[in-house]
Formats: sequence, C-alpha cells, structure tokens
Amino acid sequence: MGEIVFNTGMSGYQESITDLSYHGQILTFTYPLIGNYGVNAEDAESFKPAAKAIVTHEVARRPSNWRSTMSLPAWAKKNDLPGLTGVDTRALTKEIRDYGVMRAAIVDEVTPAILEELKATIASQQAVAEVSTQRPYVNPTDGVSIALIDFGLKNSILRTLAKRNVNVTVFPATVSAETILAAGVDGVLLSNGPGDPMDVPTAIPMIQTIQDQLPLMGICLGHQLFAIANGANTYKMKFGHRGFNHAVRNLMTGRIDFTSQNHGYAVDPASLADTNLEVTQEEINDHTVEGLQLKGRPAFSVQYHPDAAPGPHDAEYLFDDFLDLIASTKEKKGGFHA
Repeated sequence: MGEIVFNTGMSGYQESITDLSYHGQILTFTYPLIGNYGVNAEDAESFKPAAKAIVTHEVARRPSNWRSTMSLPAWAKKNDLPGLTGVDTRALTKEIRDYGVMRAAIVDEVTPAILEELKATIASQQAVAEVSTQRPYVNPTDGVSIALIDFGLKNSILRTLAKRNVNVTVFPATVSAETILAAGVDGVLLSNGPGDPMDVPTAIPMIQTIQDQLPLMGICLGHQLFAIANGANTYKMKFGHRGFNHAVRNLMTGRIDFTSQNHGYAVDPASLADTNLEVTQEEINDHTVEGLQLKGRPAFSVQYHPDAAPGPHDAEYLFDDFLDLIASTKEKKGGFHA
C-alpha cells in the first residue's frame, strides 16, 4: 500500500526507483517499455529501492547494455520490490491527473477488508526520519568544506560535489545549527527528501540560524523548508512534478533549463508577499515556484534536481554558483589571503 504517483521519464527507471523522495509511494511509469537497458551498481541513488512498488505497461526481460549486470525483474526480486506489468499505465496516469494522487494497493484480490485498510492508510509523518542517516559521515577531500543535511539525499548529489573536490560532511535531518557551526564548514546544502515539509519542524530553526551566518543552498524538499523558514507556506499539488523534462525559466536572466523533478508539494506564491524571499525561477507550464533567493543574504534554493540523475544537466551550474557564493563570502570575511 502507498500513494500512487506517475513519472514521465523515458529512461532513468533505476535512479527513480532508488530515489528516497519516492519513499512510501507506488511508482507508475508512463513510458510503455521499462527495463530495456537493465540495472547496474553505479546508477542507484540509494542502497535499496525507495518506492513501495512499481507499475509498468511492459518490462523488458532481456536487457541490452554493456553496463547492465542484471534485468529489472531479477533486481526487483532480489530486493523484494513488488510490481505489476501489463497495465495500461497511460490510462492510469490520466486517472491520477483527473482525481489527483491517491492511496493504492497491489493485491491478489480486492476484499472489503482491504478496502477498509486502504481507507485508513495515511502518509507517514516520519518519512524523513525513516530515510535520513542516523549519524554524520564524511566524504573527504582537500577542497572547500560544506555540510550536507540529509533529508533523503540522492547519491548523485554526493557525486556532483565530489567532482568539484568539495569536502562534504553529511548530517542527519535533526542536526542543530550549533552542531553545524561547530564543524567549521564554509556552507550548508539542504537535500531533497520525501513527504510533507511541514512534517520536518526541527529543520526550521536550524535554517533560520544558518542562513544568517553561512551560504546556503536548498534542493527540492530543502527548497520547501527554506521557504517555510522564511515565512512562506507550502501546499500539496494535485499530482506533482515527476519526470526529467520540466522546463524552468530563470526570471533574472530569461534562461530556460530543462530539469529533473520529483515533488508532490510546492511553495505557495501568494505566501511570499510579506517575506524577504524573491522568486528567481518558475516552471513554464504551470508557473510553480522553482527558485527562491533570500534578499541580502547568500542563500537560495531550487525545487528541481540540478544534480540531474537522471535527466538533463542544464542546471548543474548551480553547484558552481553555490561554491562561488562561498568563495565570495569568505573573501568578505577575510578568509582568503594573497
């Protein structure tokens, strides 16, 4: 049982299934053929499937790719991941678009008891606590040092930072601002994650303290928490954004990026009027708030995934922008010397 959602990506099924933002959800793929290039050890976003189950129209039983180590059905069986195939997933997607995401179950037989249990099922309010690391760990380099707050982070964020020689300390979602500041880091990155941002109240005072002292960047759930910490509100979308082809316009430059997205909540634009937040980016089709900047501070956030695994890498430059903010902030404080 779980909340049934759909993903419009034509590829990237392994990354999606292991993306912790899908924790507690049944994932439907709109693309009719899934599994044609198999699975491998390198493309997983977490150590095991995050989705409760998957629904497909057709699954390839004989994958063909030089990186493939096993088929999707074999991998699913190995990881106890339930699934259905032979489903008209596009018809199912239309139903979700008409009625919104809803509770669903994969069963052998529909019985009154199953229906009653399904009606009583509610989304976990501990989703972030269920996926976040329980203790800090380090991905060490000799580069600039940041704290990465794990609300359900994707491995691709770590890979993207490692490519830039960033020294990363990953902290649990419940970490305090005092602990982060005591670590002597140069900046803070708020990760993606599952569920309702209002279910993560301990992050709000941490963000409010950190944004006044260190450069800060938020991604996906981190973006929503950043907004709430600065007085904005969020709302649950009818069926969310889940796919790798969402066009986003930068309102500052006019630049348009195609982005990878996975979220069921969004920032309410009407709630921003009395805050110090400025909208920097929006989704072209439905005008969802996709980027925020805190006025007068080196702190910003985006709703999409600039690490883009899978998806286009149009917005990966945002990590460089974040590192530039850290460098300029250190210069103003006298941290760099000729």
